[in-house]
Amino acid sequence: MSNANEVAFQKAKKVIPGGVNSPVRAFGSVGGTPRTIDRGAGSKIYDVTGKEFIDYVGSWGPLILGHAHPDIVRVVQQTAERGLSFGAPTEKEIELAEMITRLVPSMEQIRLVSSGTEATMSAIRLARGFTGKPKIIKFEGCYHGHSDSLLVKAGSGALTFGQPSSAGVPSELTSHTIVLDYNNVEMLNRAFSEAGDEIAGVIIEPIAGNMNLVKASPDFVSALRNLCDRYGALLIYDEVMTGFRVGISGAQGIQGVTPDITTLGKVIGGGMPMGAFGARREIMDRLAPIGPVYQAGTLSGNPVSVAAGIRTLQLIQEPEFFDDLTKVTRRLVDGMTEMAKKHSVDFCADSVGGMFGMYFSRSIPESFSDVMASDRERFNKFFHLMLDRGVYLAPSAFEAGFVSSAHSEADIAATLDAADETFAKL
Repeated sequence: MSNANEVAFQKAKKVIPGGVNSPVRAFGSVGGTPRTIDRGAGSKIYDVTGKEFIDYVGSWGPLILGHAHPDIVRVVQQTAERGLSFGAPTEKEIELAEMITRLVPSMEQIRLVSSGTEATMSAIRLARGFTGKPKIIKFEGCYHGHSDSLLVKAGSGALTFGQPSSAGVPSELTSHTIVLDYNNVEMLNRAFSEAGDEIAGVIIEPIAGNMNLVKASPDFVSALRNLCDRYGALLIYDEVMTGFRVGISGAQGIQGVTPDITTLGKVIGGGMPMGAFGARREIMDRLAPIGPVYQAGTLSGNPVSVAAGIRTLQLIQEPEFFDDLTKVTRRLVDGMTEMAKKHSVDFCADSVGGMFGMYFSRSIPESFSDVMASDRERFNKFFHLMLDRGVYLAPSAFEAGFVSSAHSEADIAATLDAADETFAKL
């Protein structure tokens, strides 16, 4: 590796905690020095040394059209020339809201925010305000942003309330959060039988992407919906990652489920900061200025982000877009699996739409404990060997990967060639 990346990282560490503005960028779990990126184009990124990488991070999901897509760049430039922010309504906000509510029917109304964390934080507050109940269920391994009440890990007992997983979060703020095992129907039933009258809502990544890619089973999804209905709790689908990434109506469209509240982010901003949450009208009517649940944001509905989001959603509605994206992603994961098998490496992979997961284990995981049982040391070696060969994967065994419409057959072939060489070394 050229010294330029190390020089940049050392300079950053003097003025930015850990040298990064989001922890996973620091390569902390895989070791080594993070690449400092200079630019991106299509499926590629280039570091400060000029080295080219086939990028499967895609800014952690938003770049479904690839880097610096000409249409997105054009609308961002044109919109910026007219003003960066107004703190007042714009017509484009209405256009984006109409588009999202048409594509995701469970969202009769939406509120735009600036990030996925804001969206999930606001969804939790809205669920509590609508039901008048205090407790929230979340699942081990699911990440819903860094708001205090959601930064929790499982308690010491199966149904104890979650404990803070970050310093600076008082236990009082997580005392109303119950943490359960993902895909565990029995535990879910028990939680509702013991505390159902106090549960305001259940928040879940319907296809988890923050413990690598893990799908919710049909039985689990059915139990979630039925229990929420029975006990008057709201089912919150955190589709910040899966929304418009796994399909045109998100994971809920694939699963055939109607959640009560949905949160979105990433793709809806086209690479610009953007989040949203939405629900049926009677729930959204509880929001200020017409209801008692307060939520606000200076840059909410930022016109530049809105413009990028509108054009992105227009382009991904093109015929065959998701069919083609799904096929390319599937060729990647199937090819990787074959290469691992060729070299007798315990490995498997899975994908949904343009989202994929890779696991150094014999079977596809169904829970956080399954992911924890995978060979993470082998992943770390795999990551660096692939990086040396010009393939940029998420620098953590706990993160899903992303394919964009800019990834070509040649990109997939080059990636599989690199994997062939890498698995041989493992």
